[in-house]
Amino acid sequence: MLTLIDNPVPWPNGARCAAAFTWDLDGDSLIHIARPRDGDTYVSTTSYLRYGPEVSLPRILKIYAHYGLTQTFFVPGWIVERYPAQIEAILAAGHEIGHHGYLHESYNQQTKDDELYWFERALATYDRIGFRPKGFRAPLNEFSRHTLDHLIGAGIEYDSSLMGDDVPYLLTSRARPGEVLEIPQNMACDDYPQYMHSWDFGIEMPIQPPSKALQLWTEEFEAQYENGGLWLSTWHPFLSARTARAKVMIALIEHMQAKGDVWITTMGAINDHVRACIADGSWAPRRDLLPYDISPIPEFARTMPGQPKG
Repeated sequence: MLTLIDNPVPWPNGARCAAAFTWDLDGDSLIHIARPRDGDTYVSTTSYLRYGPEVSLPRILKIYAHYGLTQTFFVPGWIVERYPAQIEAILAAGHEIGHHGYLHESYNQQTKDDELYWFERALATYDRIGFRPKGFRAPLNEFSRHTLDHLIGAGIEYDSSLMGDDVPYLLTSRARPGEVLEIPQNMACDDYPQYMHSWDFGIEMPIQPPSKALQLWTEEFEAQYENGGLWLSTWHPFLSARTARAKVMIALIEHMQAKGDVWITTMGAINDHVRACIADGSWAPRRDLLPYDISPIPEFARTMPGQPKG
């Protein structure tokens, strides 16, 4: 059989594939970071977003308890402060919380010092609840040229913002020693292209039956399963845990569990297993040196062909 992934991870207990249903619990941080001066006036959109922590999250936790799963939630520090009962429920059920910025800020639009300020402010929030995140996902996946250095400095072990492979790989920095394991995403398994429709955010994806998303995510999973890869979702509770859409998650869980050889686990557990394989020599990852470019590419240093001078 032709294999499409040349360096699959040896997953534990003979599992053929790993899977993680990860969530970005952004809640109403999104409207306030998008509309810092008047976000409080967007009452309908705020209700749309608050559905995530207030209605969707208990539903997700109920589903996970039913199927015996623990999973990973990436939560902005501001949401940790705003919804303490929900965060307590996540941790009490044995799930993992990952660093996701403080107010879902864009790191690509900040100076190195400003990015570090918000990054550390979120860390302090996690410390106050007694849970130091092992992993990180950049808000909006906007991983800047400085982000890796901040992760290394804080002792963060894994990131899940990038999309450079089908299996985990290592990130090393040009600026400082250390490395972070990348557990990569796939935009096809993000729920924004499937479900996000909001006039206030200017994102108006066509509203389709959830069965369309189920078909897509099932086909993405099957490709990873056949090739020993990793399937992970990047979902948002206010989108993917509404009633009809939550049934998609249930169908996927049941489909994976029925196979009998899919390791459905947290991102932290994937990180620990992959690092153990690296340490004992049973698997070797590829490495990416970041940032890929240290300045705008030199081709733009001169007038581009066809552009007027002056």
